[in-house]
Amino acid sequence: MTKAKGLSTRLIHEAEGAVADASPLVTPIYETTTFLFSSAAEVQAYAEGRSSKFLYTRYENPTLTAVEAKLAAVEGAEAALVLSSGMAATATTLFALLEAGDEVVCSTAVYGGTLHLIQDVLRRFGVRARFVEPASLSDPAAAFTEQTRVLWFESPVNPTLRCVDIAACAKACRSRQVISIMDNTFATPINQQPIALGVDLVMHSGTKYLNGHSDVMAGAVMGPRVLIDRVARARRLFGSVLDPAAGDRLSRGLKTLPVRVARHNQSAQRVAEFLASDRRVMRAYYPGLPCDPDHAIANRQMCGFGGMVTFEVDDGLEGAARVFDRLRVFQRAASLGGVESLCSLPVLTSHFGYTDEQLVQAGVTKGMLRLSVGLEDVDDLIADVDEALG
Repeated sequence: MTKAKGLSTRLIHEAEGAVADASPLVTPIYETTTFLFSSAAEVQAYAEGRSSKFLYTRYENPTLTAVEAKLAAVEGAEAALVLSSGMAATATTLFALLEAGDEVVCSTAVYGGTLHLIQDVLRRFGVRARFVEPASLSDPAAAFTEQTRVLWFESPVNPTLRCVDIAACAKACRSRQVISIMDNTFATPINQQPIALGVDLVMHSGTKYLNGHSDVMAGAVMGPRVLIDRVARARRLFGSVLDPAAGDRLSRGLKTLPVRVARHNQSAQRVAEFLASDRRVMRAYYPGLPCDPDHAIANRQMCGFGGMVTFEVDDGLEGAARVFDRLRVFQRAASLGGVESLCSLPVLTSHFGYTDEQLVQAGVTKGMLRLSVGLEDVDDLIADVDEALG
């Protein structure tokens, strides 16, 4: 009986590698925590960096390596990493590149999670945080000090969709040997490529447009291998790696990214034009509008203006809530970038917890509604907003 069990176990182990020579069209999901070695010499070769084998999924995984190669290609970068969320990508990158005594400069107009991470968490580890108006980010004398090591900024900015001159910011950073990091989530690599404009590292919340189906939490960072390697070492220690099953869904989303973004661009432009012409709307925010203050900048550095539209109504949060509650096609939810159209109130979601002064600095008002324009019929979306405005 014991002998039979031993034989059965051996056959099971051998069967694990029975399909090793298969050539799948789609990269398989390697849902395994660890990988096998045939000898101590193989393990030593891996440990010394002389092997392309895999050791442990917290370090790397074939499913994730495949999607990382796609992300690097689409963003025009040497290398990429995927992480468990956009905030995991942000935190892991900043902790990898900063140490006590360093200064990080961040735009005053930035996603709330990023602001709280830099302002509340990094400061506890001896990293100085300084927030600078977006218009001053390209001025080295105004933006940086001798201790500045990293600049973090967005364009278009969440939720005002203001645009920053990316090439000018990157040039200012290079002049002072500051690492430039840009959140490109709103634009996507289809509409905008910051690395080609001189930025060192690009971050994405892969939860949004890269996945595009509101069913995956993911983050990504792309850039030169010398910097990505530093972030990769931090990812190993923090355990912020993406799960392989989520990596597979992210990879699937990338296959339809260009066609989805094209539809997002077209529909958002029409929604924005409707809002800009409606007297019930105090202001519409969209870089594709000729009246937008940053239209010239956006036109220069973007090839599409994205699927996000923000508008402001009278009567502050109370007025915004009335419109919000009347929506029927736009779903009331946080996040963005999926096939479904969503609406959120920034002061209650992405910018909740900001002081009044911080809201002013970020250009956010209590009467704002942020729309993530999805793939539904655009006439239905416009009719929904029209009806909700009352």
